[in-house]
Formats: sequence, structure tokens, C-alpha cells
Amino acid sequence: MTRQIERLRPNQIRAALAEQSTVWLPIGTIEWHCEHLPVGLDGLTAHGLCLKASERAGGLVMPALYFGCGGGHGEFPWTIMMNSPDQIEEMLMRTAERLEAMDVERLVIFSGHFADEQLAMIDRFAETWNTRGTLLRMIATAVNRCPDAGLEPDHAGAFETLLMHALSPATVDLSLLPNLEDAPDNFDRLDPQSPIWGVIGRDPRTVELVQSGALLKAIVDWLAEQVA
Repeated sequence: MTRQIERLRPNQIRAALAEQSTVWLPIGTIEWHCEHLPVGLDGLTAHGLCLKASERAGGLVMPALYFGCGGGHGEFPWTIMMNSPDQIEEMLMRTAERLEAMDVERLVIFSGHFADEQLAMIDRFAETWNTRGTLLRMIATAVNRCPDAGLEPDHAGAFETLLMHALSPATVDLSLLPNLEDAPDNFDRLDPQSPIWGVIGRDPRTVELVQSGALLKAIVDWLAEQVA
């Protein structure tokens, strides 16, 4: 049976949560990730990781919430950022309240977008909620917090490229970037003239996609342990 809650009937949801009363809420953004990656990467990776971790730790996974804040690149093409974290917190609050009303005991907020403002928002929200001492307890974390990933977290660089490839190979196309020999990395990456415009971190052209499996395993292992 799938763990995607939107695909389940009420009796299936009740049965799954009777075994493990945990709901995972992946959150991300719609934003520019250079030419070689999908604009929904943050939500796609968060959702994919939650699904895989839930197979180990139990629970059901909500659809990804494609809203984020922070990062300083809100005006890039195909990017939709919220102006204030308050706008996202309102959605989180309503989600948590309704899940608690249905006797869910734990909510895992997992962000694939890890701008400082986003991380501060989910941490603050979970901490404030947990002080209420209600039935539902909350865990908030993000993809960049895995200590065993073996790669520095980045934006559209080696880390996110490998992770996206591990979860959905068809969404990654490095051939859309010019060869490193033909277009060396000697531009300001925030300049649209850069061959890897918007990449922050290790150049994705310097990695082999076959490395993606090890990265995926490390993050899934870590995430399942946080919840289990």
C-alpha cells in the first residue's frame, strides 16, 4: 500500500496510523535551479525522502507544500517565494490543528528548501507548538541537516543534483549545461551570463551521477532515525 495519504481511503488511513501515528509534511518551493534541474526540486526531494523514510519509520506522507521563503533569489525566473514566513506558518498551523483533531500523535515537518529564513520558521513553529503540551508532537528538520551526507548542501550544485537524480533520474539533464572545458566556472553565478546561473556550491558538472545512490541512502538512514 502506498504511504501517500492523498491516494488512500479513510479506512486505509486509519489502519496505517493505528500502526504508527505519524504524518510527514514535506515542504519546498517553486524556484530556479539552473537549466539542468526541475523548478520543483525542493518539494520533490523532500517528498521523495519522506516517502522512503516512512517505509522505515512508519506513518503517512502528505503532498508537498510548495511554498518557501528566504534565499535572496526570489526574483529569479520560475521562482515563487512567499514574502513572509507568517504566510507559510498559517498553513502549517491549520494542518497541525486538523491532524491533531484526527488524533495524529506526531507531525514531521521536513523542508527541502533550507534558506536561513525557512529553517528559522520551521524550528520556531515546532518549538512553539510543542510548548502547548497537546497530543500531537512535532519534529522539524531539513535536508541540509544530515551530518553523514558526504557532500556539502548547496543550491542546484552537486548535492541537489545528485539527490534529485537518485529520486527521479528523468528530471535531471546535465547535458543542458555547457561542458566545463568550453564554459569554465569563472563568472559570478548570480549573473545570468554564467553557464551555471544560480548554482551555489560545488559545480554539478564535476560529479558522476552514479554517486547519487550513496547520498540518498545516507539521508534516508538519518531521517528515519530522527523519527524512529
